[in-house]
Amino acid sequence: MGAVTDDEVIRKRLLIDGDGAGDDRRINLLVKSFIKWCNAGSQEEGYSQYQRMLSTLSQCEFSMGKTLLVYDMNLREMENYEKIYKDIENSIAGAHEKIAECKKQILQAKRIRKNRQEYDALAKVIQHHPDRHETLKELDALGKELQHLSHIKENVEDKLELRRKQFHVLLSTIHELQQTLENDEKLSEVEESQEAGMETETKP
Repeated sequence: MGAVTDDEVIRKRLLIDGDGAGDDRRINLLVKSFIKWCNAGSQEEGYSQYQRMLSTLSQCEFSMGKTLLVYDMNLREMENYEKIYKDIENSIAGAHEKIAECKKQILQAKRIRKNRQEYDALAKVIQHHPDRHETLKELDALGKELQHLSHIKENVEDKLELRRKQFHVLLSTIHELQQTLENDEKLSEVEESQEAGMETETKP
C-alpha cells in the first residue's frame, strides 16, 4: 500500500470525529475500556470497565442523537431557506410586473395629459371664434350686402354707359357745330369777296 496522505488522515478523522465534539476520543476510550474489560483480572474490575463502556456508549448515543437533531434542523432550515428564496423570487417577479404596469400607467397618464393640453388649446382657439349660429347670421348679412352692392354696381355701370353715350352724342354735336361754323366762315368770306368784286366793277 502507498503512503497515506495528510488529506486522507484529516478526512478519516473528520468522519470519526463527527461534528467535532470528541467522538473519536469517546470511541478510543470505548475500545480501551473494552480491551480492559476483556483483560480484567477480577469481577469488580470487569464490572467497573463495563460501567465505563455503558457510560461511553450513552455519551456516544447522546452525541449521535444531538447530531441527528442538528441534521434534521439543518434540513428544515434548508427547506425554510428554499421557501424564503422562492418567496423572494415570486416577490421580485411580482415587483417586476408592478413596475411594468406602473410604466404602462405612466405612459397612459402622459398621453391623457398631452391630449388634455391639446383639447385645452383647441378650446381656447374655439372660444375666440363665434359660434355657428352667429357665423351663419353674419354670412347671411354679408350675402345680402353683397347682393345690394351688386345692384348698385349694375346701376352705376348703366349710368356710366348712358353718360358715355351722351358724351359721345355731345362730342358728335360739337364736332358738327364746329364744322357748321367753319362752313359759315368760309361762306362769309366768299360772299365778302364777291361783294368786293362787284363794288370794283361799278366804279367809273
